[in-house]
Amino acid sequence: MELGTSPGCPWADPLDSPDESPGPASKKEREPGLGGGRSWRHSQRLPHTPQPACEAMSDYENDDECWSVLEGFRVMLTSVIDPSRITPYLRQCKVLNPDDEEQVLSDPNLVIRKRKVGVLLDILQRTGHKGYVAFLESLELYYPQLYKKVTGKEPARVFSMIIDASGESGLTQLLMTEVMKLQKKVQDLTALLSSKDDFIKELRVKDSLLRKHQERVQRLKEECEAGSRELKRCKEENYDLAMRLARHSEEKGAALMRNRDLQLEIDRLKHSLMKAEDDCKVERKHTLKLRHAMEQRPSQELLWELQQEKALLQARVQELEASVQEGKLDRSSPYIQVLEEDWRQALRDHQEQANTIFSLRKDLRQGEARRLRCMEEKEMFELQCLALRKDSKMYKDRIEAILLQMEEVAIERDQAIATREELHLQHARGLQEKDALRKQVRELGEKADELQLQVFQREAQLLAMEGRLRRQQLETLVLVGLGPGAGRGAGGWDAGPGE
Repeated sequence: MELGTSPGCPWADPLDSPDESPGPASKKEREPGLGGGRSWRHSQRLPHTPQPACEAMSDYENDDECWSVLEGFRVMLTSVIDPSRITPYLRQCKVLNPDDEEQVLSDPNLVIRKRKVGVLLDILQRTGHKGYVAFLESLELYYPQLYKKVTGKEPARVFSMIIDASGESGLTQLLMTEVMKLQKKVQDLTALLSSKDDFIKELRVKDSLLRKHQERVQRLKEECEAGSRELKRCKEENYDLAMRLARHSEEKGAALMRNRDLQLEIDRLKHSLMKAEDDCKVERKHTLKLRHAMEQRPSQELLWELQQEKALLQARVQELEASVQEGKLDRSSPYIQVLEEDWRQALRDHQEQANTIFSLRKDLRQGEARRLRCMEEKEMFELQCLALRKDSKMYKDRIEAILLQMEEVAIERDQAIATREELHLQHARGLQEKDALRKQVRELGEKADELQLQVFQREAQLLAMEGRLRRQQLETLVLVGLGPGAGRGAGGWDAGPGE
C-alpha cells in the first residue's frame, strides 16, 4: 500500500500549513527541566546552518552524537510537529510506553504544544539509537517535507523499525488505523461541508429575505417620495388656488368699490338734477308771477283815461284856485265862508281818507309782503319736502339695493359654503378611499411577504432535509463500504498493546 503526500492526508507536508507559526523557542522550553542542558546548548547554535541528520545515521555510531546533530533542528521540530500524530507510530515501534504517552498528551503542566514536543524528544533521547530511528521514520511517514529538510534525503518509507518491533501486522494495523482516522476525518469534513452548505443555503435564504425586505423598504421609500411629491404638488395647487381666490377677491372688492363710487356719483348727479329741477320750478314760478303781474298792469286806454281825468282835475283845481284868488276880496261874505268851511271839511275828510287809504295800502302791502313771504316759505318748504322725499326715496332705493346685494352675497356665501363643504366631503371620502386602498395594498403586500417568507422557509426546510438525507446516505455508504475493514483494524488495535 503506497502512501501519498496529498494535502488531505495526515502525513502531508506540515510546513505548508503548520499549526503554529515557527519561531524561537519560548522561555519555558529553554528551561533545564524540560529539554536538558544539552537542548539549551544546541538551541544556542541555531543561527548556524545545521548539518543533515543522514550523516549522523551513516557516520556517527554514538547515540549522543546522533541526537546532538538532531538538536540543531529542535526549534523547527517543536514548531511543526504535533505529538498526537506521531505517538501511535512510536508506541507501535515500542520506543514509547503508555505512561510516557499519557505524560506527553495529558499532563496538565504541558499545555503548549512545543513543550509537549520537547518532552517527547527528551523521552525518545533516553531510548538512544532506537528512538532516534523511530522518530525519523515517524517524520518520514507523517512529515515528509520536514524529514527531507532534516535528513537531506527523499522519504523511502521503509518502516524497518515498526516491522522489526511489531511485524507487518503492526504496520498494517497502523496503516488501517490511519485509514480509519482519514475516513473519520473525511466523514467529519463531509459533514462539516454539508453543514456549511446548509449554512450557505440558509444565508442565501436570509439574503433573499433581506433583499425582499430591502425591495419592500425601497418600494415604501419610493411610495413615500411619490406621496411627498404628490403632497407638494397638492400644496402648490392649493397655494395657486388660494392666490387666485385672493386675487379674484381683490378684483371683486375693487369692482364693488368702483360700483359703490359710481353709485355715489349717480346719486350725486341725481341730487344735482333734482336741485336743478327745483331751481327751474322756482324760476318758472317767478316767471309766471312776473307774467301775471305784467298781465295785471293797466292798459294804455286806462292810462289815457286816467291822464285825461288827471288833466280835468288839474284844470278844475286851477279854476278853483283862480276863483279863490278872485274871491279873496269877498272872503268876508257868508257864502264864501261856508264854502271855505266846506272846503276845509272836505279837505280834512279827504286827508283822513287819504291817511286811511295810505294805512290800508300800507297794511295791504305788508300783508301782501307777508303773503309773498309765506308763499316763498311755503314753496321753499315744499321744495325741501320734495327734496327730502326724493332723498328718502333715493336712500330707500340705495338701502334696497344694498339689501339686495347683501342677499345676493349671502346666497353666494351659502353656495360657496355648500360647495366648500361638498368639496371637503369629496376630499374626505377620497382620502378615506385612498387610505383604505393603501391599507389594502399594505395588507396584500404583507400577506405576499408572509407567503414569500413561508416559501423561503419551506425551501430552507427542504434544503435542510435534503442535506440531512445526503449525510445519512453518505454515512450509510461509508458504514456499508468500510464495515469489515474497520472491524479488523479495531481488533488489531486492541491486540497491539497486549503484545
